Amino acid sequence: MRRGTGLGWRAAAAAWRPLRLRGLAAGLSLALLLGACGTKVVNPVTGKTERTVMDEAAEVAEGRKAHEQILAETPAVKDARLQAYVNDIGQKLARQSHRAQLSWTFTVLDSPEVNAFALPGGYVYVTRGIMAYLDSEAELAGVIGHEIGHVTARHGAQRATRQQSAGLGVLAATVLGAVLESRGVGGATDLASQVSQGVAAGYVARYSRDQELQADQLGAEYLARNRYNPQNMVDVIAVLQGQEQFAADRARAEGRPVPEGANWLASHPSNEARLASIRQTAARYAGQYGDDQRARYLAAIDGMGFGDSREQGVVRGRQFFHEDLGVALTAPEGWRVQNTPEAIVLVNGGGDAGLVVRLLPPAAGATHDEIIRNVVKPVQGQVERRQLNGLAATHFVGQVRNAQGQTQPVRLTVATGPGNRQYLMQYGARDAQALQRAAAGLGEAEASFRALTAADRRAARPWTLRTQPFPASGGWAALARVSPLGEGAEAQLRLLNGVYQGGRDPRPGQPVKVVQ
Repeated sequence: MRRGTGLGWRAAAAAWRPLRLRGLAAGLSLALLLGACGTKVVNPVTGKTERTVMDEAAEVAEGRKAHEQILAETPAVKDARLQAYVNDIGQKLARQSHRAQLSWTFTVLDSPEVNAFALPGGYVYVTRGIMAYLDSEAELAGVIGHEIGHVTARHGAQRATRQQSAGLGVLAATVLGAVLESRGVGGATDLASQVSQGVAAGYVARYSRDQELQADQLGAEYLARNRYNPQNMVDVIAVLQGQEQFAADRARAEGRPVPEGANWLASHPSNEARLASIRQTAARYAGQYGDDQRARYLAAIDGMGFGDSREQGVVRGRQFFHEDLGVALTAPEGWRVQNTPEAIVLVNGGGDAGLVVRLLPPAAGATHDEIIRNVVKPVQGQVERRQLNGLAATHFVGQVRNAQGQTQPVRLTVATGPGNRQYLMQYGARDAQALQRAAAGLGEAEASFRALTAADRRAARPWTLRTQPFPASGGWAALARVSPLGEGAEAQLRLLNGVYQGGRDPRPGQPVKVVQ
């Protein structure tokens, strides 16, 4: 379970999942009061008057509140040099925007997800995940400029006003929309159901097509004003389309569904018509521009974390290691590990069964029997005492009652890990037949739960992004042989350097990004 895009295991020990959206829920009643009236403002981009539930002061206030929640969801990267570099670029762009008077805040989030988003009032976020795949300062400026455009055109305030009619208040629309964007649309359905709102999650998470096109146009304008070539906005889309294609190709090769809603293109939808529009916009700013500052960008991201971080726990093939918690898991052959904010899931090859592993808070209970009573709340069942690699465990098979009052079977294990932390390992499947087919694998996955060994700790070392000269002989294959990325390393190195979907390889000696 990661800290990067959600509650995380360490935070769960104090809060657990039902409390995850407490701040959002607490804001609903206040937000509904705030949303009960509207006012008229002049849009600084269009010059037109529009009705809104958020004037500029409200935008700043609500953005500040939501900013705190975003950082609780996803901490900022602990690298003052990198934060200062991104902030300097953002401030330079913001000074040439339609709302230079705002107090702008630019933050690099400690998440491997490929994403960027903005809050009303001048709060803009990029993840280290998206920065890894960009190739120059100008491309980063294109991403930031697009997000500044959402703020300057008041798109967040417009969304909050739109949500008023759907039963969401100002703060709810602001925070929920931003959190959905920070996680990608893939997390939208789950979050929307947790706050029990009768609004389609995609409606909350996504800007309208017109708003996206306007943000593209504004981003191009802000690039041009700062002597960056607006063509870089086209290049950004190409970089991210390559990232999507890589994810799709890998999923097909592994026989699993193609992922959706996992990156910036998902929460900021793109298609051929939009790409054509970006090209047309960039062409309008044809002229002489400065260097794209690739060398300065590569120097800035040299040493940046890549993939999962130590605090999030790391996945290495079929292995999962969490150094802070001191635990490890191994997926059976043909299975895979999914590291999500709420849980670790070991999923079978067919994707229809898996073991869901969660860290429990102390309030769940002091003993395994208390935990089963308090958390599982069984109607009936049997327990069996076990040992998992020297760790005490209790297996439970029985019946629970669902929200509709019907009984349904449940099978799980409670285990005590290092530091006397309690873990819940629940067997899950699409249906009874899938559960039966996966029974042996589920048992093997559960039996792999262990305290970290010395070898596990060595394997758990996080990866970093580095730059080095492109070799004169061997090319990508030579770099892949010494890469920790394992199978598919050559393809991923090409992806990191913008040549996955074709293009000219770097010249020998030219700096390229590698993972160490």
